[in-house]
Amino acid sequence: MNNLVSPSVIGFAANSGTGKTTLISQLIPILNERGLKVGLIKHSHHDFDIDQPGKDSYRLREAGASPVVLVSKHRRAIITELSANEPTLAEQLYCFPAGSVDLIIVEGFKHESFPKIELYRAELNQPYLLHTDDPSIIAIASNTGISYSIPSLDLNNPEQIANFIIDHMLTHHHD
Repeated sequence: MNNLVSPSVIGFAANSGTGKTTLISQLIPILNERGLKVGLIKHSHHDFDIDQPGKDSYRLREAGASPVVLVSKHRRAIITELSANEPTLAEQLYCFPAGSVDLIIVEGFKHESFPKIELYRAELNQPYLLHTDDPSIIAIASNTGISYSIPSLDLNNPEQIANFIIDHMLTHHHD
């Protein structure tokens, strides 16, 4: 689907427990089936380490190498030590070389300004909707059936959400 701006970025914003990861894991195969190469950036508020103590790559990173690229014929991992500052989305986009993906889905970075879809589940009794304070939210996917001031999507219909993402990206391509 080369008529998309490459790479386009779309995020999902919601409170923890709303189902962002579940929805994204349903959307990716749909988007792949439609010819899109999809990359993902997931922000975590927790410290994590994908490397293992005792492995050569771990020892070399502990010795001060950064980044460390671990590669096999199956996959590649790039481990980069970051400063203590909170990372920005713009700093993470460098991970996707030009032409490597058509679409980057972002989970997290909800306080940054880039196109996002807000997820809302009525049963979670969220105190307020994010889109009222964030003009970069372009749609809301909820399970309420309520219409909002921005496009409303069915949170339980990943096909509809995939269609919206593709239509939105195509529209921006022609602007």
